[in-house]
Amino acid sequence: MASDSGAPSDEKTGPERTADGHHIIIDGRRWRATDPSIPDGFRQELVDELMAARRAVKSSEADARRRVNDAKTALGERGAPWWEERAGDAFDERIAAAIRSLTRKREQSSICPSDVARTVGGESWRSLMPDVRRVAAGLADRDEIVVTQKGEPVSISEARGPVRIVRGSAL
Repeated sequence: MASDSGAPSDEKTGPERTADGHHIIIDGRRWRATDPSIPDGFRQELVDELMAARRAVKSSEADARRRVNDAKTALGERGAPWWEERAGDAFDERIAAAIRSLTRKREQSSICPSDVARTVGGESWRSLMPDVRRVAAGLADRDEIVVTQKGEPVSISEARGPVRIVRGSAL
């Protein structure tokens, strides 16, 4: 099993953690732990994207380092600490990173805004849906994503009801 940052760990105990659980210790170095509130399925998708992005860095692919940063930010390993208040510009960046990472991982399909809210929001994910929609609107304005409803592109700020998100041409 891989630990928070991709290093091998014991499946039963995992890597050594600090007393507060916010960091893991690998080879004597402290690294921020993955947000434990991320549901397993979404965490695995983000780890898969992180590993693919790291391979892309080795291959010198364009935008690979941004992909790594997005995946690590979405996992809570960079950016605003996951144990602090989930609000503000730094948290908006985590939402954006989760949207970008999940849409890259699901290249041939779409994501739901609630997938993002569940990934970054813990048990209070429902209260984050307006924030996810607001951040998604900004990403759509920059063509990083396309918001669809019933298969047709829509403005997320004007759409009512369920929408889906796919990669945009600028991502």
